[in-house]
Amino acid sequence: MRTRTIFHTVLFLAIASGLSTARALTQEELVTKLQAAGYTQVSDVKSTAEGMTAKAVKNGKEVRLVIDSSGQVKEQK
Repeated sequence: MRTRTIFHTVLFLAIASGLSTARALTQEELVTKLQAAGYTQVSDVKSTAEGMTAKAVKNGKEVRLVIDSSGQVKEQK
């Protein structure tokens, strides 16, 4: 039973350490991701407490974007 607990603990730590190796997108990667999602004229890219923010144009309308640490893009009103 003790061996099983130790095994599960080691397995959990191995998985957790693998998750911590994720890295943030570079500004260039972020712009490429946004362009692939249909945004143009990407500008004013900044790192904030919310995540990364940027201004862009989509379907002829200016939008403010927030990109969280998982890479999800959300338009702000």
